[in-house]
Amino acid sequence: MINLKTELTLPAVGLTGFEAPLNDIELSIQDTLHKFAKDVLRPAGQELDKMTAEQVIAPGSPYYEVLGKAAQLGLDSSLLAQMPPETAIRVESIIGEEMGWGDAGLGVSLACVTFPLEMAKAVGNPELVDLCRDKIGCWMSTQPDKGSDVQIFDMAREWPVKGGQGNKGNVWGAVGKDEIVINGQCSAWVSNGVIAQVALAYIGADYGDGFFDANGRPNGAVLIIPLDLPGVSKGKPLDKIGQRALPQGEIYFDNVRVPKRFAIALKDEFYGNLSSVWAFAGCHMGQIFTGVARAAFEMALQYCHERKQGGQLLIDHQLTRWRLGDMLRRVELCRAVARRSLTYARLTPAGHPYATASSKVTVTEEAMKITTEAMQLFGGNGTSREYPIEKLFRDVRSAQIEDGENYILTMRLGLLAQQLYADGWSNN
Repeated sequence: MINLKTELTLPAVGLTGFEAPLNDIELSIQDTLHKFAKDVLRPAGQELDKMTAEQVIAPGSPYYEVLGKAAQLGLDSSLLAQMPPETAIRVESIIGEEMGWGDAGLGVSLACVTFPLEMAKAVGNPELVDLCRDKIGCWMSTQPDKGSDVQIFDMAREWPVKGGQGNKGNVWGAVGKDEIVINGQCSAWVSNGVIAQVALAYIGADYGDGFFDANGRPNGAVLIIPLDLPGVSKGKPLDKIGQRALPQGEIYFDNVRVPKRFAIALKDEFYGNLSSVWAFAGCHMGQIFTGVARAAFEMALQYCHERKQGGQLLIDHQLTRWRLGDMLRRVELCRAVARRSLTYARLTPAGHPYATASSKVTVTEEAMKITTEAMQLFGGNGTSREYPIEKLFRDVRSAQIEDGENYILTMRLGLLAQQLYADGWSNN
């Protein structure tokens, strides 16, 4: 039915754009998160961006104040579990977008903090829940010489050496009767790695019959590792172009003995667990960088109402309006794709990380276009660190590689299409 108006009005619009009306609970959560993003995340992120990597993680850093204030919000999975699924998805997307609007690096870090705890809850292990509670967590999957190879599931179609063994990586464990002995190192790109107290770790594993199955695919193990065990050490924090508020760095293992009861998934369950957690995590990237895209658009919109060129404000030039309109529709595209992906990952029993990852590609590519255009509208000021837009540009540029390089992820979406077609999809 057509909704008829008796007079011309501006459209209803909120923080998350052209959104269907939010209920009181959703509005309250959005208001709380926006204040936190505005008053805590954004100023802290800008301050941390100017620090060295060592200063970011040093005692007394604003980073730890952010962690403390975030914990006081009380917005965790238990809150979402009390809501109807559709409401929980909308709230989760609102939370992620506001985090990204505030600061991308801190948004990613805060998502990783509770990753081991969320996994412990998911498997219903009270001992591991207690082990992870109130601890800084990290998700340890990427490795120096493995990189995107951690995402290879189909050896026959994707591994270039036919009949050859895959990449076992740089962190591996010998699985015994009661313990797993771990050696090696993860890569420098582990978010929260240099400050984490507990890790959700995905490693290669030898169960007594070697590191590979009959098809050459590496065996693996998923476990929660307390990072105060003997033999654990950490590298220097990574100095990088963007998301400088996100502490990243190596973790080293020298005959680290972890009780086998800390394992989440062993051998035959490894790849199913990896695909599930990756599909879950990939959704956060879409929400966070929708927030960054929105922040870039809003900064450009404000600047165009302040800066004059050719005798009038930038906003009064027709081409400027076109450019802002194009940016706004791209923000809406980011939001729609990110939320659709989140809905799919949370509500579909048989999801897949290649499908979820495709939304991360779309959102970060669109966010890069929006941020680039915003920087262009700022002109020379956009290149100055006195203005915040160049920071967003650097943060988004990092995201095109983070959590899976975009070209590789897009190639794997094509591989998924090949696999689905072979299984009968679209053959009609």
